[in-house]
Amino acid sequence: MSDRIRLSKRLADLGICSRREADDLISQGLVLVNGEVCDVLGTKVTESDTITLSSKAKRQLDEKVTIVLHKPVGYVSGQAEDGYIPAIRLITEDSQYGDNKKPLHRYQLKGLAPVGRLDIDSKGLLLLTQDGVLARSVIGEKETVEKEYVVKLDADLTEKEIKRLSTDFVLDQKKLKPVKITKMRDGLYQFILIEGKKRQIRRMVESVGKTVLLLKRIRIGKLELGDLPEGKWRFLEKSEKI
Repeated sequence: MSDRIRLSKRLADLGICSRREADDLISQGLVLVNGEVCDVLGTKVTESDTITLSSKAKRQLDEKVTIVLHKPVGYVSGQAEDGYIPAIRLITEDSQYGDNKKPLHRYQLKGLAPVGRLDIDSKGLLLLTQDGVLARSVIGEKETVEKEYVVKLDADLTEKEIKRLSTDFVLDQKKLKPVKITKMRDGLYQFILIEGKKRQIRRMVESVGKTVLLLKRIRIGKLELGDLPEGKWRFLEKSEKI
């Protein structure tokens, strides 16, 4: 029937977990459909079916961690590439920051994935998470979460250039969502994006003949980098909102 969808997609649509996490829970037999255990991947359900999780599934989801890292230049956000070091290598007991440090367990590093791009030449706030729902809320198809950057250029932008980059910029044959660009002082600008296309700010600036000398992300949604030192990390608290 046309109104039937995969169980994993239904769980994701309900905001319970990501589709990958859902498949994992289903394969473990931790998801119930109308009170019956469902452990068959690809099972389809309707909106009228009652979907519940076992207590073990709820514990697994509750234990998922998110790490806030101040990524330095020279590290890639995701998997190692071209001999460069992935940012996850910075997550060690010795590099944890704060007065109330918590134990770091090996399982907390498994499945950590970066939330949004921060290229090798950029530094600043990087989120690494096991939580697919959190990742989807920040970088999903309906993304509305702001990302704020401090950008140093080799020359000032003109008012005309700022207007063009802010509202009329086309990248890879697609018009981008509006970007807020504010001059802070000579050569230094604040960029606030909703999207986060690959090397977006650098490509925007290069299109008007300027060069990025420094690019630092300082905020994702409500979460600010704050005084977290470069190369250090901390756990995201459950009370913190993005």
